[in-house]
Amino acid sequence: MASCKSSIALNLTDRVGSSYPPRVSGEIHVIIGPMFAGKTTSLLRRIRSERNNGRNVAMIKSSKDTRYAIDSVVTHDGVKFPCWALPDLTSFRHNVGEDAYEKLDVIGIDEAQFFEDLYDFCCKVADNDGKTVILSGLDGDYLRSFGSVLDIIPLADTVTKLTARCEVCGKKAFFTFRKTAATQTELIGGADLYMPVCRQHYVNGQTVVETSRIVLESTSVHHQTTQLSCLEAATAAVLQSQ
Repeated sequence: MASCKSSIALNLTDRVGSSYPPRVSGEIHVIIGPMFAGKTTSLLRRIRSERNNGRNVAMIKSSKDTRYAIDSVVTHDGVKFPCWALPDLTSFRHNVGEDAYEKLDVIGIDEAQFFEDLYDFCCKVADNDGKTVILSGLDGDYLRSFGSVLDIIPLADTVTKLTARCEVCGKKAFFTFRKTAATQTELIGGADLYMPVCRQHYVNGQTVVETSRIVLESTSVHHQTTQLSCLEAATAAVLQSQ
């Protein structure tokens, strides 16, 4: 974060006394919520609106996300928009080219939580380069924390918090529950791996997962796949009974 402040300070210093007019600052807009809340749909709607108003736009997604298409951002209901699939945001300017980058007015970022350099990129693009950044992403993973997106919120001009519907009871869902026993933070998937849930069923589900894991690890079950399927079945059964 310090690097962002330093770059902004340097940029302002360079412009003091210059005969060139100062560059107009850009904007940062954040769309957050659990999975299946319509974040990507909302992002594409805003990007298309900007394009229809005559602004030059570009879309970025993580190259890790290959669920629907490699070179497109795709909503869960199949709406597509061409994009740059990149391992990091820092490489975007080089990949798009200097001339094309200078002409851009708006940059959209889907699944922003996958970019570790999100904070520095947004600082530079909005504050130094005067562009508008619109990003969508999870504000929490299945363990409730996803730092890269949360770090941007204090810098954002607007923050839109979307909700889904709890798949268990139908109430508003603010949380994402992982239906498998896998523990890695980045596990890319859709409805086969995740479900939106309300607070009650998020807490209940996490309790079941942890309890089931402890029980299974203390038994004589040797095959990992058997352990995982048992845990998943137990979790699903308890959630559906709530």
